[in-house]
Amino acid sequence: MAFELRPNLFRTRVRNLRQVGDLTSFQNFLRVLASRTGQLLNLADIARDLGIALNTAKAWLSVLEAKFQVIVLRPYFSNSGKRLVKTPKVYFTDTGMLCYLAGLRDPDHAASGPLGGAIFENAVLLEIIKRFVNRGEEPRVYFWRTASGVEVDFVVEEQGMLTPVEVKLSSTPRPAMADGIRRFQQDYGGVAGAGFLVHPGTVKLPISPGVTAIPFDEFIRA
Repeated sequence: MAFELRPNLFRTRVRNLRQVGDLTSFQNFLRVLASRTGQLLNLADIARDLGIALNTAKAWLSVLEAKFQVIVLRPYFSNSGKRLVKTPKVYFTDTGMLCYLAGLRDPDHAASGPLGGAIFENAVLLEIIKRFVNRGEEPRVYFWRTASGVEVDFVVEEQGMLTPVEVKLSSTPRPAMADGIRRFQQDYGGVAGAGFLVHPGTVKLPISPGVTAIPFDEFIRA
């Protein structure tokens, strides 16, 4: 979870996006996005809290996504058309930038603070995205969430199969942490493959039928 502090790069990227009007409001928008990394994204709430128009928030998010500053992660549905209208999540393409925007100044502070889980989740997503990009492929990564709140952090679609990936900031993975993956595998039995629980520890072990806990360091080398 190491990261760099890069305020000068942050300012350059902001100014290069396009005419954003009130730069201070835009920077506040970025900081709010950082604080909500990995959460369901309610732009109406953000716009209201910042005192900006909802259309402005939508436009700024679109620019950030088009400029590859953020990843807008959409929910997985068998009907792909539904992915465009359901509530997404947002992540940053630079974990160091995420930490800077969140006001975090050292790795220990980042890991132990309230955003530690989200930052770790962000880092895992970037490794998944990187695999697709290195192969010259369009990333096909989603999250999954039921109406009752059962969730899998990432669903990776490759060659007609779905790989569920859960991320936990705990060095001692437990079977209960795989509940969401097991539910996903039950609901998508024909196309759901083996699942993985990525954690910051050092042990790799099966924690449930069809689910393996794997250290982050090993996950990025897989």
